[in-house]
Amino acid sequence: MHLISSLDESAVVRSITTARDASTSFTTPRFDAGDLAFLDAEPGEGQRWSTWPATTPSERGPAPRPDWLVTSAAAIDTELGVVKTGKEADLSLIERAVPGADPLVAGNSVLLAAKRYRSTEHSDFHRSTVYTEGRGTRRSRDARALAKGTTFGREVARVQWAYAEFEALSRLTELGAAVPYPVQVGGTEVLMEFIGDGRVAAPRLAQVRATPDELRELFHQIVDFMHTLAAGGLAHGDLSPYNLLVHDGRVVAIDLPQVVDVISNPQGFDLLHRDCVNVCSWFTRQRLECDPEELFGELVGMVAM
Repeated sequence: MHLISSLDESAVVRSITTARDASTSFTTPRFDAGDLAFLDAEPGEGQRWSTWPATTPSERGPAPRPDWLVTSAAAIDTELGVVKTGKEADLSLIERAVPGADPLVAGNSVLLAAKRYRSTEHSDFHRSTVYTEGRGTRRSRDARALAKGTTFGREVARVQWAYAEFEALSRLTELGAAVPYPVQVGGTEVLMEFIGDGRVAAPRLAQVRATPDELRELFHQIVDFMHTLAAGGLAHGDLSPYNLLVHDGRVVAIDLPQVVDVISNPQGFDLLHRDCVNVCSWFTRQRLECDPEELFGELVGMVAM
């Protein structure tokens, strides 16, 4: 099984031509009759029409979709600022809302996290080969461009990583893993559920100060997450206390473009073992006993089932 094998490759290639405008592109929406009351609204500075109507079914999150999802063609996306910057992408906060509609009614207004992959000149894409082994690129032109590092190849890499993250989020959502719900993908932008309170993002596990009992509960949640992935033949591949959020006592995993198929990727079991070591090392430093080899053995057994 390959995580990205079900991607609509024509959508990926089509996205490359518009990737540079992913965060600011203007799409004229097609309105339903119920949207006509909002036709007098126009996007202002730092706004755009909702990009939901322009996406294809394969670029939208899996069913059943949450009731908070805003799908109206009359909705407007408003940029609220950058939440954090990373090695490969920036995370921004967006409000998607229908003008004039009651924001307290589900489906009228929601805060979303927009992850936007940067060009390779300003990122760390060189590490990607470890995670992409076994995936393959069916289009020979794309494979050659990626190998040569051409301008087109770098654009392909950005789009592929965005789609890989969206596909991973979709797959893990279907498996019941604790990850942000993936709303949609287009070009180099992935829109997903925002994990936090108001406009404040949830803290990373590394920032959390917890009691021994709370630490034990957090550890059990992370082990359950790893079990869920292993049962699906997958490993996070880069799991650490820095890409695990804690929100209202619930652990949510983020930064998922490198999720690997443990069987098809030659480095799969090594990456799974590293995840175990990273997690147990942190909890051991917090004085919670954890044996990475025992955890690894459990997970390998689940993968082999």
